[in-house]
Amino acid sequence: MPATVTEPNRRGLVGRFFANLGPGLVTGAADDDPSGISTYSVAGAVFGYSFLWTALLSFPLMAAVQLMCARLGMVTGRGLGGAIRLRYSRWVLWPACVLLIVANVFNIGADLGGMASAMEMGTGIPSYYWTPFFALLITSLLIWTSYNLIARVFTWLTLVLFAYVITAFLARPDWIAVFHGTFAPHVEWTRSYMSVLVGILGTTISPYLFFWQASQEVEEDRKHGKTTVAKRRGSTNLELSGAAGDVFTGMFFSNLVMFFIILTTAATLHAHGLKNIETAKQASEALRPLAGEGAYWLFTLGLIGTGMLGVPVLAGSCAYAISEAAAWKGASLSQKPGRAPQFYAVMAGAMLVGLALDFAGLNAVKMLFWSAVVNGVLAPPLVVLVVLLTSDKKVMGNRTNSRVAMVLGWICAALMSAAALALLVT
Repeated sequence: MPATVTEPNRRGLVGRFFANLGPGLVTGAADDDPSGISTYSVAGAVFGYSFLWTALLSFPLMAAVQLMCARLGMVTGRGLGGAIRLRYSRWVLWPACVLLIVANVFNIGADLGGMASAMEMGTGIPSYYWTPFFALLITSLLIWTSYNLIARVFTWLTLVLFAYVITAFLARPDWIAVFHGTFAPHVEWTRSYMSVLVGILGTTISPYLFFWQASQEVEEDRKHGKTTVAKRRGSTNLELSGAAGDVFTGMFFSNLVMFFIILTTAATLHAHGLKNIETAKQASEALRPLAGEGAYWLFTLGLIGTGMLGVPVLAGSCAYAISEAAAWKGASLSQKPGRAPQFYAVMAGAMLVGLALDFAGLNAVKMLFWSAVVNGVLAPPLVVLVVLLTSDKKVMGNRTNSRVAMVLGWICAALMSAAALALLVT
């Protein structure tokens, strides 16, 4: 008799867990974009297993900040840009938006270049044909398809990240060295080490994820008929609990993939003395003779799939931030372009500028890594804003941060600031 009672309850819990997966899972997966993959590949190739410990460090910090952003969107009924506009002056609002746009446009250009390079490897067709193709394809999907379709596609695209977990086992790592690199942190006070550390923190805890997470919680409410701020404002304990499960799952998934990419490149490239790796493309090519054809194709196809997930999030977060800051009406992916022309114009403009960077003679190889470093330098002031907003009773009412979340938020801001400062000093 107890089994017949327990089994439905178990199925109910499992069903609710998967039903709650959405914005947090997509946000976490979008974090492992081509820029992130390149950064993790550099870390593993150059320093071996030494950076595996950063996955354990970044998970609670990233989860805390993203949960703050999710709660902000759910409780206030507004995105991060709108919350900053209502609580602070424009001298705080617009610099925050500029920081985001600079980091995102650079990141878009780097990711488009990375996807194009991966396609060149697979097809032999030069990358400069693929870059505008991907830019046009992604922009068209964002403009001409519905939000519900985009959300479903994004959710399924997260599965592509399992390619990197599988690749890690094909690489046959030294598990004793893996254990040591994970639980015995190693730090070098050198410029190369600090640039990789800042890059890892920047590509893992990125500004665009803050804006996207909050805005997607608002989009979820819109999808359920809550079309005004008044209707969206406030959330139940059950809704907040569901969002927490979604966010923690997404961030755990993101850091798990990060861990296995570093592990894969450490077990193959670093172990065979191939340390001069600057991009995921080079990592893919180097994997072929070391880990086999299967590992090569999994790594390469994963690079393209993550770009299809990451670039729309980058462009979309630009549009959400500017639209909320300027208080444009109806700015949403759930609206048709004719009803939100400014919103879609910002998104298309971000894609166009990112594309222009690829054709301006900038080195796409280095852009992938250095876009992560740019994120690492620009993220700390935005983390501070997120912590302040979600700890403010005037903004959150009785839904302000817990003490643990607030402490983790401040540690995140302090750690990223210290890493950026250490890079400048070294």
